[in-house]
Amino acid sequence: MLKQSFPAVTGKSGLSFTKKEGDGATPAGIYPIGNMFGTAAKPPGVKSKYTVSHKNHYWIDDVTSPDYNKWVYYNRNPNKKWKSFERLKHVIYKHAIIIRYNENPIIQNKGSAIFIHLWRNSSTPTAGCLALSEANLKTVMKWIDPAKTPKIIIGTPDSIKKEINEYNK
Repeated sequence: MLKQSFPAVTGKSGLSFTKKEGDGATPAGIYPIGNMFGTAAKPPGVKSKYTVSHKNHYWIDDVTSPDYNKWVYYNRNPNKKWKSFERLKHVIYKHAIIIRYNENPIIQNKGSAIFIHLWRNSSTPTAGCLALSEANLKTVMKWIDPAKTPKIIIGTPDSIKKEINEYNK
């Protein structure tokens, strides 16, 4: 287990054990790490599947849509299909790691589009994701080995201890 930490920013509403769509909170808990993506090329040394995102890639956060909390390729006007979505061609998504939150099963309104992405700066919160500096994000991306089924633990020191104990039962 790697024992290194990096400064990060969380959602503007802090951490939440009862995450809801649009609440601005980062979901606390233990979650699998998914694939990676970005508007830039895959960094050297990254082992995970990586998709270069472009203008037709969206992550859907419209709670009324059957596409809710899914990555979608769509080459028409997204405003005519969904009430809400994330454009994956965005400066903060130069590089990003998908946190596999709320996906098995997907529960409407529980929260969507949770990633580790670039921060705007060390004091500006996200809309509910985790964010790191570019150098630290690339380091984390290189650490992740999908063959080892990596997970992320998000929480306070006390809640992390509790999550680990529950996970190990």
